[in-house]
Amino acid sequence: MLLYVRCLLLLLCLVLVGECKKHKSRKKRWSASAEAHKLGTPLSKKVVDGTKARKVKTGHLLHIDEHDFTMRPAFAGPAVPVGVDVQVESLDSISEVDMDFTMTLYLRHYWKDERLAFPSATNKSMTFDGRLVKKIWVPDVFFVHSKRSFIHDTTTDNIMLRVYPDGHVLYSLRVTVTAACNMDFSRFPLDSQTCTLELESYAYTDEDLMLYWKSGDESLSTDERISLSQFLIQKFHTTSRLAFYSSTGWYNRLYINFTLRRHIFFFLLQTYFPATLMVMLSWVSFWIDRRAVPARVSLGITTVLTMSTIITGVNASMPRVSYIKAVDIYLWVSFVFVFLSVLEYAAVNYLTTVRDSRDRKLREKARDQFQTIPCTCGMPHTRTMRLDGAYSEADANSLAGYTIASMAAGNSLEKQERMVVHLSLDNKPTGVKKKGLRRFRIIHNTHAIDTYSRMIFPGAYILFNLIYWCVYC
Repeated sequence: MLLYVRCLLLLLCLVLVGECKKHKSRKKRWSASAEAHKLGTPLSKKVVDGTKARKVKTGHLLHIDEHDFTMRPAFAGPAVPVGVDVQVESLDSISEVDMDFTMTLYLRHYWKDERLAFPSATNKSMTFDGRLVKKIWVPDVFFVHSKRSFIHDTTTDNIMLRVYPDGHVLYSLRVTVTAACNMDFSRFPLDSQTCTLELESYAYTDEDLMLYWKSGDESLSTDERISLSQFLIQKFHTTSRLAFYSSTGWYNRLYINFTLRRHIFFFLLQTYFPATLMVMLSWVSFWIDRRAVPARVSLGITTVLTMSTIITGVNASMPRVSYIKAVDIYLWVSFVFVFLSVLEYAAVNYLTTVRDSRDRKLREKARDQFQTIPCTCGMPHTRTMRLDGAYSEADANSLAGYTIASMAAGNSLEKQERMVVHLSLDNKPTGVKKKGLRRFRIIHNTHAIDTYSRMIFPGAYILFNLIYWCVYC
């Protein structure tokens, strides 16, 4: 037993001695590798990344500190050519009241600055963000006639600068601009508007900076999904010309022109159809009895007030221009038709009142004459004047041979009075009476005024619509 214990202790001592030797050799290996790393001895065969091995500043690579970038490239030499191209991202809004439009676009500039050239074995460009723009020269392009503009800054400034080894530079930024647009509303809402966004250098004249479209008409590109609620975008195109300022000189100016045609369907539903319906509603009064004064008056006043509301609503969304618009012509002519229908009933009511008053006076006069005339037999010129069309010539001649008593027994007192009035007034020749009848028949017959109005008003309004839509469409 004792022998087994001794053997076990001996084996344990040998294991401990072996572990101590391994620990010493491992410590020597790590210390040797650390010394070799300090002396620059490579540890593996991997290619070292040069950008991580040594720090190179952008300013040193592009030689920014060695040049004065407050001056343009080739200072005191020929003008710097700066090419421009634009990609329209969206056409946000068109305001008729403020006469302006809002557009979001990508504006890109191309030029060459040899001061930014750098050596490159692969001939690849370097891309930077907006922080480098403040250290180098960039074109000072601005938007002429702009009201508001800003560079997007979410999540950072939307500016990109790309520099090529030979010194060519691409400078791109995302801008939203609100610019003025001179609109002509003489044909509104059947109009087409042409708006222009103008770009120009603020400080450099054409002797220092030559601004031009980089690829001609292809320099302007648009998104096919661009659409507006009230307009149809017909076309985009570019132009350029020189602009002169008396104090500073000539400048290159670039133009982005786009033509918009207004959708008419909205205004047909909101303006033209309601106005037409109000005019047609005013014609209903021609079929209402002239003695129904409340019905015809309330209908006429309602249509007039509705037309006034439509006109006010249209003008509230339009600028206060000093000329007549196409919609103004239609609305005001419709308003005149509605107003004339009210005047027509006023004339009918007045003539009816005058005629009733005259008939009442004639009845009173006839009543007095009826008491003094014993008989109407043998009265000369028995043809009647027929102001009211109630009795014929045979009725007047049938009085011959009748006494007062027989007439009173056969007919009512009102008919007797009217017939006697017709006979007693028959003192003028027949030709004179017929001439006066033809002249005043329509005036005295209020039924005829309503009858003629039923034809004249719709016919005149239909003729107006034909002329209006032929001229403006």
